[in-house]
Amino acid sequence: MTARLALIAGQGDLPAALYGALDAPPMVCAVMGHEPNSLTPDWIFRLETLGSLINDLAAGEVSEVCLCGSIRRPQIDPAAIDAATFPLIPALQAALAAGDDGALRAVMALFEERGLKIRAAHEIAPSLLAPLGILGAMPSDPSLDADLAAARLALQDMGSGDIGQAVVARDGKVIAREDARGTDAMLADLSQPDSDTGDPRGKGGVLIKAPKPGQDLRADLPTIGPDTATGAQGAGLRGIAVAAGATLVLDRASLAHACDKRGLFLCGVDACMFS
Repeated sequence: MTARLALIAGQGDLPAALYGALDAPPMVCAVMGHEPNSLTPDWIFRLETLGSLINDLAAGEVSEVCLCGSIRRPQIDPAAIDAATFPLIPALQAALAAGDDGALRAVMALFEERGLKIRAAHEIAPSLLAPLGILGAMPSDPSLDADLAAARLALQDMGSGDIGQAVVARDGKVIAREDARGTDAMLADLSQPDSDTGDPRGKGGVLIKAPKPGQDLRADLPTIGPDTATGAQGAGLRGIAVAAGATLVLDRASLAHACDKRGLFLCGVDACMFS
């Protein structure tokens, strides 16, 4: 199967959302062990055979690729490296040693060097971008401004280390930062009971997500969906705020309903405040 566009897909619901937004079905190329939800890949590949994938895509009808979905960094197995990928190993090793954005820039450059254009997820499905303002029935509260100010400083600091796109803030202080495990793991940590009160450790906090300052927005935009509301409720949060126009919202109607049902506010805030 060949197509003009190929989705280089990882885990999660984003690849399927993009697939459904396209007029013509794309080729779906999934990283082994990180297959997307609700899609059957046309091609499952290992990082050790990335060179062959790129060569075959470039030699066929594919001219554009979109990197989408979640991929945890695999270890390179020297015995599994094929001939086409061997010359790329120094670049791949450098990518794996870099931060999140640095790694993606390096991988995207490998595709571009073979003449394949990188398309961003929000170019394919602009309706997925979070709009500015309240997205559910619950209003935000006055203390959100202080939490956003604290989050801005923390996200800028995290951006300098090129890891993480989310924090939880409460009373104008950041109480948790996303690490390489992702947002769901951070919320799961905050769902653990406080040793003094027995309440979830995140009680009263707000989940705030935004891209890293200077991030290449063609891949790895912050993403939320209905499961985010479940994690936020478990952590005892009072709401979710995301950078409008720079965060992907999957199944917005279901997410808004889930937040309303759980008494969480959901809003898009000015992305410029995080830059």
